[in-house]
Amino acid sequence: MTATSVLDLTVFAVVAFLVVLFLVVEITSAVLPVLIVITMVPREDRRELAELLATIDSSRRLRLWSALRAAVRSRRTLRAAARARRTLLLSGRSPGSPR
Repeated sequence: MTATSVLDLTVFAVVAFLVVLFLVVEITSAVLPVLIVITMVPREDRRELAELLATIDSSRRLRLWSALRAAVRSRRTLRAAARARRTLLLSGRSPGSPR
């Protein structure tokens, strides 16, 4: 083998490696948010979160950080509402009554 053919083979191998690496990163960034939703979000909340993510994300694939931020924001809102309802129920007051 000549030095030129070895160099050509090396360049080809590096370019092929970079293409494969790029594809793996793209596929992972598209699939990871879906896996997080499936594994970490309760079954009854998945549909709402999927609709929320679909309206927030304008691209064809989900973006990891926007998906996580939306999930956390939605979950915090739901927990705050549940906590407020629980506090009202425990206090024995109706929502419109004076303190």
